Amino acid sequence: MQKPTTTQLRTAIEVLLSFAERLDIEAAHSVMQLPQTNFGDDYAARIEARTSEETVRIKSIAGQLKGWSKDLNQATEQPCSYHV
Repeated sequence: MQKPTTTQLRTAIEVLLSFAERLDIEAAHSVMQLPQTNFGDDYAARIEARTSEETVRIKSIAGQLKGWSKDLNQATEQPCSYHV
């Protein structure tokens, strides 16, 4: 299995962060569509909690990818100390 390139990691990070943003937008839209009742308020709270959990996980994964990308950059920038 090949190592991902920094470009591939950067693209994956951008996609994940865009997805998290889209989840927030859709959740906010869904909450606005709910009726102003106890049921609507309860359902809105569940939507917000679930969305928050999902975005935290997505951002955590994006953070891991950023770390790997940084490590990969550092590894490729280090000169080889041997000659063939």
